[in-house]
Amino acid sequence: MYQKEYMELAIKLAQNCQCSPNPAVGAVIVKDGKVIGQGFTQPYGEEHAEVQAIKNCIEDTQGADLYVTLEPCSHYGKTPPCVEAIYRAGIKNVYAGIKDPNPKVNGKGFFMLQTARINVEFPFFEEIIKKQLEHYLVWIQSKKPFVIMKNVISLDGKLFSENRDNNSFSNEIIKDKIQNLRDTVDAVLIANPTVVPELASVLSKGGGGGKSLIIIDPNLELEPKSYPLKIILFYHKDIQNKEKIDLLNKNNIDTYPVSMKHGLLNINEILLTLGSLGISSLLTETDTDINSQLIKNELVNKIYFFILPQILGGNKNVFDSLNISKIDNKIDLTDIQIEVFDDEIMFVGYPDYKNGGKDYYGNNLLD
Repeated sequence: MYQKEYMELAIKLAQNCQCSPNPAVGAVIVKDGKVIGQGFTQPYGEEHAEVQAIKNCIEDTQGADLYVTLEPCSHYGKTPPCVEAIYRAGIKNVYAGIKDPNPKVNGKGFFMLQTARINVEFPFFEEIIKKQLEHYLVWIQSKKPFVIMKNVISLDGKLFSENRDNNSFSNEIIKDKIQNLRDTVDAVLIANPTVVPELASVLSKGGGGGKSLIIIDPNLELEPKSYPLKIILFYHKDIQNKEKIDLLNKNNIDTYPVSMKHGLLNINEILLTLGSLGISSLLTETDTDINSQLIKNELVNKIYFFILPQILGGNKNVFDSLNISKIDNKIDLTDIQIEVFDDEIMFVGYPDYKNGGKDYYGNNLLD
């Protein structure tokens, strides 16, 4: 019989995962009211949570119950299907948090388990698990990364002064928050090639995230040299400079030509390419034009604003080219979190685009 404390333990185990683009899943095996095995998804290409839990069992698994946060996979990928390991282990009941929307799974795992006469029940803690898996759920359904927009702004919403001096923050807690945020994503997107050396060095020293640095560089301005982490560069497809491209590629910088849209590189095309490369989460640290383009195209899933106690004036706004003509068309933020660190503020929320798109978990709002 289902006991919620075991699913809560599985959710807690999933927090340990560093497995992108695979989903972060936790699994617990229970027999005679006792936990006999625990596991969570290992780095990409290694064992999934269910297999880990079975391997870690301290007793025979025949007749045991499995608590797992996501539907077990039913297909061959980097590893064999988890459903095979489950019925070989003699598991009697499977309690799953949510169904996996991956087209290769999407109920097939449950069906295969039931065909093997294993009792399957779901969902449990659905909203909590969907939020825990928000990067994966958006990526697997939209084929684009879960996009987190980060901006450091003044009280009046400016990214920098009229002379383009960047905002700076002094609070060490906020500095750590931003670095931790970078560590939770697969890649960081920027649009200023001149900051690549410094940012590449910072990201390479992070806690396992920020695996790639993505550069929007329409005119191929980046210096072709070796950097301490993976660089992916997007440039205007009409630029003909084979010598420069070859030099970049020789320095382990991948280059992708992209079409222009409204005077900017097509951001949707960029995100689709990144999604196809297995990048499931992306932090944007860009300028007002790209910020506006992302919001206009409803491509931002989550927003972090770090607000400084200063007034800069001028017109260097976060969304300079985003024109909303009436209040009814405003973009609200939901699930808001606000933290104050001395005199600096962190504001977090999820954009609600209100037009039948997908919510921040990747669910189709029209279903």
